[in-house]
Amino acid sequence: MKTADAFNLAKLPSHAPAEFHKTATLRQMKSIKQELIALQDRLYAENTRSVLVVLQGMDASGKDGLIRRVFSGLNPQGVRVHSFKEPTELELSHDFLWRVHQQVPPKGMIHVFNRSHYEDVLVTRVQGLITPEDARRRFVAINNFEKLLQQAGTTILKFYLHVSEKEQRERLLERVTDPEKRWKYEAGDEDKAKQWPEYRAVYEDVFEHCNPSSCPWQLIPADQNWYKAYAVAKTLHDTLVQLDPQYPSSKEERPKAKATR
Repeated sequence: MKTADAFNLAKLPSHAPAEFHKTATLRQMKSIKQELIALQDRLYAENTRSVLVVLQGMDASGKDGLIRRVFSGLNPQGVRVHSFKEPTELELSHDFLWRVHQQVPPKGMIHVFNRSHYEDVLVTRVQGLITPEDARRRFVAINNFEKLLQQAGTTILKFYLHVSEKEQRERLLERVTDPEKRWKYEAGDEDKAKQWPEYRAVYEDVFEHCNPSSCPWQLIPADQNWYKAYAVAKTLHDTLVQLDPQYPSSKEERPKAKATR
């Protein structure tokens, strides 16, 4: 796992570091999950801060599976997952961040974005729906948007799940050959795989222009599901430990939402 201080995805590893072994890592993951349950419970009870987890990656990078591995077992009252699909007609009639702002976490919550506001500077560019100049303006808007969330008490964790072209092809093939995964198949999956170089270029642009020190991108090797889940869970765990949420001494002392000016 590394932050996006180098942006050449073709040269970055997609496998777990050599010092990590599956059996030992899964054992650590079990311990981390137990601690995450307690930390999330305290965050929810404290009700003063929130966490936003942003998941991005190429098709078949394993975002759905990661969400199951990391967030299953946590209190569902305190976790929400939102997947950003193709914008609706109503959403397209507003600015590109309108639909995103409605899904950000309120105090006490952890929200997970399965894809996110970054789709509007990724897919839109590969498909030629916006110009490079439009993208530059959107980068500024995204940085200001994330800064606003942070000022309101939201900690933002941004993960790019880095899957290799070879692993992606194998996973997309499984969607055709494996009956249990066939439901994931979408027309055009093969075409998207062929656009790996184009997506790599626009992702590298995002890492360069939307990577403030307050919420840097974490580039996660994603060819091995066990390591990918561990890396995200460990980062979330360490972040919550640093936030150190505390139980209120009584229900009456639990902060209530207040209007902001």
